[in-house]
Amino acid sequence: MSDQETNVNASETTSSLERGRRKARQGKVTSTKMHKTIVVTIERRVRHPLYGKFMTRSQKFKAHDETNDCHEGDIVEIVETRPLSKTKCWRVSRIIERAK
Repeated sequence: MSDQETNVNASETTSSLERGRRKARQGKVTSTKMHKTIVVTIERRVRHPLYGKFMTRSQKFKAHDETNDCHEGDIVEIVETRPLSKTKCWRVSRIIERAK
């Protein structure tokens, strides 16, 4: 085998491994006012590049909830999926913890 063929095979295997993986995130349900759609807020702590202080950054995702089973305050896991609407490309995979 030549070097070119080896590089092609190596790139095919890495791309096929990456293709099957879907991003998964955990967050808190902040809104359930839409039909079959929830808003999930994901918070992460990042360090300021200059001052070193830890800051909280939050991001909101709209996720598909087929059974309307989630309620505000629940901790859920969402996974990436094909675009379902203009802003919705995540779906609920499981409810980790119910709101009290």
